[in-house]
Amino acid sequence: MRGISTARRAISHSNCRSFSSTHGLRNEAPLGAPSVQKRPIGGFRGGIIGFLFGFSLASSYAAYHLLEEYQQASAALQASVEELKLSTEKVSAHVRRIEDVEKELKVLTEKTPTKDDVSKVRAEMKKLYDGLHVEFLDLRTHVWGMQQDLHSLSKKDSTSVRV
Repeated sequence: MRGISTARRAISHSNCRSFSSTHGLRNEAPLGAPSVQKRPIGGFRGGIIGFLFGFSLASSYAAYHLLEEYQQASAALQASVEELKLSTEKVSAHVRRIEDVEKELKVLTEKTPTKDDVSKVRAEMKKLYDGLHVEFLDLRTHVWGMQQDLHSLSKKDSTSVRV
C-alpha cells in the first residue's frame, strides 16, 4: 500500500506547480518501468571521429591536387618530349645535308687539279702560244716577202710592158 500512495503523490505532484529549486520526482521514471540509461557521447570519442573525418577529407583533397599536379607535369613532360623529337629530327636532317655536302666536296676535290697541275698546263700553254707566235711571225715574214716579190715583179712588168 505504501507503493500506491507514493505513486499517487508523484502523480499529484507532477500536475501541480512547484516553486522549489530542487530536483523533483517528476523527472524520474515511474517505479515499475526499467530505467534505460543513455550513453553520452563523450568528448574523446567525438574528437576521434572528428579527427578521422577531417583527416580523410584533407587526405582526399591532397590526393586530388596531387593527381591534378601529376597530370599537369605529365602533360608538360609529353610536350617537352615532342619538342625534343622535332628538334632531333631537324638536327638529323642538318647532319644528313652536311654529309651530302662533304661527299660532293670530296668528289670535287678529287676532280679538281692541284696548283702544280695548273702551273704545268700554264707553262705548256705559254710554250704553245710562243710557238704559234713565232710561226705567225715567220708566216708574216714569208707573206711580206711574197708581197715584195710580187710588187717588184709588178713594177718591172709595168715598166717594160707599156704598149
